[in-house]
Amino acid sequence: MPEKPAAVMVRRLGAPHQTQPFTQFQPLNAALRAEVFSAVSELFNAAGGRALLKSSGDVYIKPNAIDSKPYCHTRPELVEAVIRYWKEAGANQIYLFENATQCNFTRMVFALTGYSAICRRYGVTEVYLDEEESVEFTFRGKSPEEKEAGGYAQTTFMIPKFITERLITHAGENLYISLPKLKTHSMAGVTLGVKNQWAFPQHNDRRPDHNYNLPYKLADVLGYVQPDYTLIEGVEATVNGHYPPLALADRCVLPFRVLIGSTNVVAADLVGARLFGLGLEDAAHLRLAIERGYSRGVRGLEDIELTGDISDFNTRYGTDIVQEFPADVSILRGKERLCVEGCQNNPLSVMQTLALDYGGKGGWTMVMGKGHNPAEIDAIQGRVLVVGHCAIHEVGGRLKERLGKKNVYFSGYCNDLCATTNALCNLMHVNPMRMAPMGFARSVKLLALAKLHGTRANVPFPWADKIKVV
Repeated sequence: MPEKPAAVMVRRLGAPHQTQPFTQFQPLNAALRAEVFSAVSELFNAAGGRALLKSSGDVYIKPNAIDSKPYCHTRPELVEAVIRYWKEAGANQIYLFENATQCNFTRMVFALTGYSAICRRYGVTEVYLDEEESVEFTFRGKSPEEKEAGGYAQTTFMIPKFITERLITHAGENLYISLPKLKTHSMAGVTLGVKNQWAFPQHNDRRPDHNYNLPYKLADVLGYVQPDYTLIEGVEATVNGHYPPLALADRCVLPFRVLIGSTNVVAADLVGARLFGLGLEDAAHLRLAIERGYSRGVRGLEDIELTGDISDFNTRYGTDIVQEFPADVSILRGKERLCVEGCQNNPLSVMQTLALDYGGKGGWTMVMGKGHNPAEIDAIQGRVLVVGHCAIHEVGGRLKERLGKKNVYFSGYCNDLCATTNALCNLMHVNPMRMAPMGFARSVKLLALAKLHGTRANVPFPWADKIKVV
């Protein structure tokens, strides 16, 4: 037991949600928006309010802004409420920072979500971590794979200097607030406060070991930096993964209307997982965080002093993506190894979104994992996407020799989301620019600005639908 139970506050929102289907993403109505603003004040005040500020008086806010896709990012209404609270509390300078998921760059995500407009309105400094200089850190949870079976393929990663200087070296001077979205995750069980920090490794360093080693690396990052306060936005909760197609929103998005706040990120995540009917057995990174001592003595819900009634959350929700894929895509799965954290669910999720939201075409084959029947591989005709280094090593050369280079697409590492998207956009005839609901000229301008400022983001080739690049 910890010396003092970790305090977690769950604030239920009583105002009604939208009456339209969730396939129509809407701003919050006036009543719900106003309640979010008042609830944010209640949560911070309960934790000490202005006393949370440290010596610099600066506040560093990290939303979950992996993408501008509806229900995948922290609602801008909550981001604004948090910024306004700390402005009124007398914060010196406020920073809003993020490093979007692979295939995105943060400058565009901030523009599309409305975060940039909020920052301009309140005088907040935007920080795009993919454009920052970085320094090398070590993933410490496992030895290299050549020294340990199942070890890390890559043991170092680059963290932006902004994080190392402001939130690691000078953590005692600056208030760091994390604003994750309440989501399940098809590869990590849940994606809440702990996983919100997966933004800190740059894109290239997220590609290796995005397999059975993912929970270990999530815990490794937490070992370097932890938020001072975690506020999980659950106006809506996302189930069946973290990136459902908008076409499936009425099945995968639920109006939970909750906010969860705590100064203990692991405790906040345990309560968030509990709302989904999930526990430590469903989120290995939380179990590892506890085992490594990052939870300040919290080992389970019994060590948490909970304010707020969650007794009506009694359903266990699915974390895996909805198993609906184009009928004319043949999917060959390895029998010896197939990591849900990497070469299985990443390409399946992208394929599903391209098919259901953008009319992507089938008529090709996907090969993933290790341990394939040679007869099935030799029976493949036409175009084929080979995903992950296990599959590429086992069958890539054989397929390329028989079918020709133009018909074989490779996406290496355990999760090279950019290469996967380039391949799928070409195979399914979907222009990747359609996934950013913004005019072409503005998109190009933002990308040019990001490139000018040294972005390290991996983004799809704009004409990947017409030109094969992998």
